Amino acid sequence: MHMVNRTFDEIAAGDSAEIRRLVTPDDLYVFAAASGNYNPMHLPNADTDGDGHPEQITPGMFLGALISGVLGTQLPGPGTLYLRQTLDFHARAHAGDELVCRVTVLEKRSDNVLRLGTEIRRTGDDALLLSGEAEVQAPTVKFRRDDIEVPGLIVQRHRHFDALLDRARPLPALPTAVVCPDDANSLGGALLAARESLITPILIGKAAAIRTAAAETGADISGFELIDVTSGDAAASAMACKLVHEGRAAAVMKGHLHTEDLLRPMLDRDTGLRIGRRFTHIFVMDVPGQPQPVMVTDAAINIAPDLTTKMDICQNAIDLALSLGMEPRVGVLSAVETVTPAIQSSIDAALLSKMAERGQIRGGLVDGPLAMDNAVDIGAARTKGLQGGVAGRANILVVPDIDAGNMLAKQLAFISHAEGAGLVMGARVPVILNSRSDSPMSRLASCAVAALHHFGAARA
Repeated sequence: MHMVNRTFDEIAAGDSAEIRRLVTPDDLYVFAAASGNYNPMHLPNADTDGDGHPEQITPGMFLGALISGVLGTQLPGPGTLYLRQTLDFHARAHAGDELVCRVTVLEKRSDNVLRLGTEIRRTGDDALLLSGEAEVQAPTVKFRRDDIEVPGLIVQRHRHFDALLDRARPLPALPTAVVCPDDANSLGGALLAARESLITPILIGKAAAIRTAAAETGADISGFELIDVTSGDAAASAMACKLVHEGRAAAVMKGHLHTEDLLRPMLDRDTGLRIGRRFTHIFVMDVPGQPQPVMVTDAAINIAPDLTTKMDICQNAIDLALSLGMEPRVGVLSAVETVTPAIQSSIDAALLSKMAERGQIRGGLVDGPLAMDNAVDIGAARTKGLQGGVAGRANILVVPDIDAGNMLAKQLAFISHAEGAGLVMGARVPVILNSRSDSPMSRLASCAVAALHHFGAARA
């Protein structure tokens, strides 16, 4: 960043400077974290007056900080010290408003003191939001540098999941067979999604245990269908398959049971949910700072997938990405970005890339082998001389095996603060696969992804 100041001797009465600033929802979060002011009316999603719309009012001291920004960077610039500031507020700014903050020199005083008029207006209607005066001690030594750097900030906000939820809520609630929701987490996740109108749960399992879980959490399940299956988890999963075949359920959701017990009945050739592809798991990850969701597959089902299984892994992920409105760019990961006979994953990646070129994998771009850095970072891809539409821009990461996938997904979650929505693809209907440690946002996002895929596939 280039920065130069204006010394006291270089400034004359009437000089002015201004900055323009678009107020974003992230600004409200950053200011709340820095100031400790968590007043809900200054946060993006809180409705404090009950009118159904969040206020998103920009804090007054945020506006004051904009004045400080002009004084400290423009006029007089680096070396300026505040002595006094008055603020009169005339109207409110909100997230989404573009503001013009202007300072004007009114008077030069002794001891290098300046008196300046300060104001902030909203562009568009030119409304005056703030006025006042500042007194500052101006610098006397010239300052000019080109290497001013401030570390970037990433707000740990899951905007991509928020957008998915906004798209899914207007859709009809997805009839969902919830298998064995007999603990607080699994039942609570299903009911939370029902309150958001994402799903209509059909509760399947031991009715007494499900009612006990509801009573312990104070939940009312009287409005939902409850199917009593007392002969075990596998039988409850088989009942979910039956509901799908009957057209009563359009999705299946995992409750409090092992994943293999949920999926095994679905693999039955006669009564299951097979459609000719391998079942594959996809994490849709909302990683703070990334421009779009990132998919990681397969991290939960296929332990050491062969080439045929990896074809299905790629195709299932592409199909899901298309349902979510993404342009699928599949990066097939390996330890290296060159085809290396000693590394089987690099050979598989090259074959998958060629198969996509020949139309054996459809709907998206597929490239590999790619190492993690040059799959997601355009600078790393250019350094290695990699070209094409995927390198540096991959939004689907196909991992070599379950170890790599599980590690990658958990690193994104626990180090990069990502949220993950989990879905099994390759079945007749989407299978929502949550874990006990998933947050409410993850559970909601999984249901939103299932609904968007179901209705998107129906329209296609």
